[in-house]
Order: sequence, then structure tokens, then C-alpha cells
Amino acid sequence: VTPPVVSRDGAAVMMVAYPTTGEQDTATNALVNRIQADVLPRATAGTGIRAYLTGPNAGGVAFANLVWQRLPWLIGVVIALLGHVVPAPSFSPIIAAMIGLGVGVDYALFIVTRFREALHAGAAPEAAAVTAMRTAGKTVLIAGTTVVIGMLGLLVLRQPLLDGVAVAAAATVTMVLLGSLTLLPALLGFTGSRLARPGILRLPGRRHRPRANRSAAPVAERWAGVIQRHPVTAAAASLGIILALAAPALALKLNFPDESSQPRGSMGYASYATMAKGFGPGFDAPLIVAARLPSPAASTAGLAAAIRHTPGVAAVTPPVVSRDGAAVMMVAYPTTGEQDTATNALVNRIQADVLPRATAGTGIRAYLTGPNAGGVAFANLVWQRLPWLIGVVIALSTLLLTMMFRSVVVALKAAVMNLLSIAAAYGVLVAIVQFGWLGHVFGFPEPMPITTWVPIFLFVILFGLSMDYEVFLLARIRENYDATGDNATSVARGLAQTARVITAAAAIMVAVFLSFVLGANLAVKQIGLGLAVAVLIDATLVRMVLVPAVMELLGKANWWLPAPLARILPKTSFSEDEPPAGERVLASAAGPGGPARPAG
Repeated sequence: VTPPVVSRDGAAVMMVAYPTTGEQDTATNALVNRIQADVLPRATAGTGIRAYLTGPNAGGVAFANLVWQRLPWLIGVVIALLGHVVPAPSFSPIIAAMIGLGVGVDYALFIVTRFREALHAGAAPEAAAVTAMRTAGKTVLIAGTTVVIGMLGLLVLRQPLLDGVAVAAAATVTMVLLGSLTLLPALLGFTGSRLARPGILRLPGRRHRPRANRSAAPVAERWAGVIQRHPVTAAAASLGIILALAAPALALKLNFPDESSQPRGSMGYASYATMAKGFGPGFDAPLIVAARLPSPAASTAGLAAAIRHTPGVAAVTPPVVSRDGAAVMMVAYPTTGEQDTATNALVNRIQADVLPRATAGTGIRAYLTGPNAGGVAFANLVWQRLPWLIGVVIALSTLLLTMMFRSVVVALKAAVMNLLSIAAAYGVLVAIVQFGWLGHVFGFPEPMPITTWVPIFLFVILFGLSMDYEVFLLARIRENYDATGDNATSVARGLAQTARVITAAAAIMVAVFLSFVLGANLAVKQIGLGLAVAVLIDATLVRMVLVPAVMELLGKANWWLPAPLARILPKTSFSEDEPPAGERVLASAAGPGGPARPAG
């Protein structure tokens, strides 16, 4: 334990305790809990002293305790087992649960809706289940694979912390996908015809009068007709709204939230307020300098002086030398707080300029470390590698969609639409969290930077979830196009057939994601808010307006596929009778003169 440091007014004292075990060791977690629950209360009883345990390690243990208390034990057990192979941070169960709930709702609704449609058409329950799995089941398989690709895209960042989250989330989606393709159809078999609404199920020997005109389908089809009659206006209006929502993302600032962002009255904020008042805001953002000495006699006075005289540094502690004299450590305190952009600039300046100049020719190797420096380094890494992550995920997803829909245009359009939804979510998140607009409504006590890892997870999660809606809509459009060969009719019918289920799935997911905003962890609140906003925008502006408008403008170009790719790619279909894509239309158009070649 370091000697106590007393503030100028004598009202606050700070000391640092170094555990004998590492930050990720379970013994360290137990030590933090013991100090907070037992040592501090006993040591200050009757003294009038208020002691707070703070720092990133203490906060991480508190959050881990909350996770294990609140989440279903099954998810925790699965991720704990995976943790023996790929270590995962404490927030992994929440991320996995968030994604699992989202895709689980989607996949179940997609399959059950198709099952009910088959029952309404007069199919027996067994045949209806086969039809649902042959059509919606294929859609779910594509959508689930896309989500897994997105999550595993985190491996591109080559960060052990994110690798664990990627594996945990991908495993969760895989389990949901397997359950949707195996357990769900089995359960549908047990339900028989009970899922059909009374009066709609066609019974043997009775005349069946379709009641589609009483459902929401004609409303959606009429809406599609309105969009198709004014495609330029609809596309421009929806695109303008989305870009306006995305505009604040240009001011995106990344950092890890510190105790100043914690709710008022919490131990974390009380600790921050005490230190900020007594020592200044920078004492909440210490920068640890660790140096390896060429010999025990080597002097670090020059290194300490160089750091002390760096603009933006308030103070530097006396060097602490290791027992063998081979290493030395000192702590520099910035004049600004951890979330201040000036502190980030200071970290980069010390790392890139001050340390190399101060140690040149001395044989000393100096390193900048600690939570604050690590957070800045991680933010720099995100900015450097996020384009690679986006590129890899989009490339693999586009390839998969091209194979399944046999259309380059449709695949590229799907990727662009998903990026628009994600950009709008980024913009709204920045406006609420970083600018503080309506921040108190969503539980953010004051404006703060976006947590460094949030944009990464928002991208991979939202790209997968948005692709769910896109694949479900495009599958029905492609099915109608295979049957009719008419692009406008196919878009209108596909939108009518999917509007209700997409709206229902989106409403459920928005409610689920908004529930995470009610939690205490600020990073989880941010990601829950971002997901809710993106799903809402995606299911309304994008799927109901922008997609039909763009597909109307493109016409038959939607289904363009170069001839070389047409010969290589497998022939797939989303219709119940499984004909190769486009062959039914082209064969009928060819007449008695012979079969037509597959669409290319």
C-alpha cells in the first residue's frame, strides 16, 4: 500500500493498494469484495471517516457481481465453460443474452408465421411444418449464419478481450439457431392445427373463403403501391431523415466512462467527487510509467523531470524501485479528467514523444500503462481496425447473400441499407449520450463519451439483426419473383407478406433492448439504447420505405448476376416446391420450344 497522499485542504486522503494477484484472477475479485464489504466498514467504524473503494478493478468486480445475480444461470454456465478456452470479460453474459433474445424472437416469429400461413392454406400440420422449414427455415439459416459471421468478425481486431465476447455471442446465436431449426419444428408438430386462428383454417369438406382482405396484408400492399408510385420522393425523404439522424456521429468521441459518470449517490461518484475536490480532476486518471533499468545504479531523475514538465501533467509521484533494483514505477497525474480530450492527447504525447526522448541513450526502457493509458490505446486501436472489421463482415455477408439470392445487386443493397441503419443508431446515440439531449430521460446523469467498445459491438450485432429483416423480406420478394417474373408485383407482395411479422419482431426487440437501459452500467445502457434505436429505424424507414422505393427504381436490375457467377453459384429457391431460382418463370416464357436457361 502506498503512503497516504493528503489533499491541500486536508479533507481527503488517497492511497493505492496493489494486490498480490492479477486483475483477472478470482482471488483478486474475492479481495475486492472483502475489502469493500468488511475491511472498510470495520476500519472506519466510529471514526467519522468515509472510505470508498474505487478504480477500474473495483468497478469491474461490482459489475460482475450484478451480472451473475441478474442473468439466467444457463447462459452464465455456457459462457463460463467457454471462458476456460477463450477468456471473456464480465459483460459477456449480458451481450450474449441481448443477442440471443433478439435473434430468438426473430427466428421463432419467422418460422411460426410461415407455419400458420400453410395451415390457413389448408395444409395438414405435418405438411405445414415441412413447408415452414423449407422456406422460413432456410431464411433463418441464412440470417443466423450472417449474425455469426458478424460476431466472429470481432476476431479481426486481434484483442483477447473481444475474442472472448465474439466466441460467447457466436455460440449463443448458434444454440438459438439450432433450437429454431430442430426443437421448434418438433414443438410445432405437437401443436397440430391449434396455432391457426378460428374461422381461417380450411377444414375438409368445407368451402374456404380467403379472409386476407380483412388482415393487415392489403394495408401493407397498398402502402407498397404508394411507395412504388412515388419511388424517388420516398427514397429521398427516408434517406434524408436517416442521414440527418446519423449526422451527430461525425462528432463521435470514444473513451471509457469513469466514476464521474456514475449515478449521484453511488460509491463510485462519491469517490470521484472526493478526489476531484481534494486533488483535482486528473487524480481520477493516473498514468503509470514503468521502466526497466539497465543497472540498479541507473538514475531515473531525467525521466521523472521530463514527465513532470510536460504540459498537462499536474504532479508525478516519487519513483518506487523494485527489490532487485531492476525496475522502477512512478505515477503521473494529469490536470484534466479521464474523459477530457486533452487527457487523451496527453497520453498519446507522452507515449510517442516524451518517453522516447527522455530515455534516448540511457539504456532505460520506459512504458506507459495503467487503465487510462490502456483505454486510450484501445480507442486508437478501434479507430485503426474498425474499417477492417466493417470490410470483412460486409464482404463475407455480401458473398453469402449473393449465393443465396443469386443477385449481386440485392446483396450489395442489403449491405448498404444495414450500414444506414447502423449510422443512424450511432448518430442518435451520440446526440443523447455525448451531447446530453434527453440524456436524463434514458438515465445518463451528464454528457459523456461513448464507451470505446460500444461502436464495435453495435456494428456486429446490428449488422446481423438488420440482416434478419432484410433476408426475411428479400426471401418473400424473391419467392414471388420466381413465381411471377414481375418485379413491382413481387416487391408489393413480399412487403405485404412480411410487414406484420417484421413489425411484431421489431416491437418486441425494441422493448427488450430498452429494458437494458434501466440497468446501472453505463456502457450496457448505451448499447441497449443504440440497438433499440437501430431496430426501430430499420423496421420502419428502411424496410417499409427505402427498400421498396429503391427496388422499384432498380426494376429487373435487382436480380442481375454476371454469367460467370451464374454458372458457379448453386441454384437456390425460397419457394415451397424448391425450383431453381428463376427457372419457373423462364421455362413458362420459353413455351413449347424448349426449356429456358437459368437466370443469370
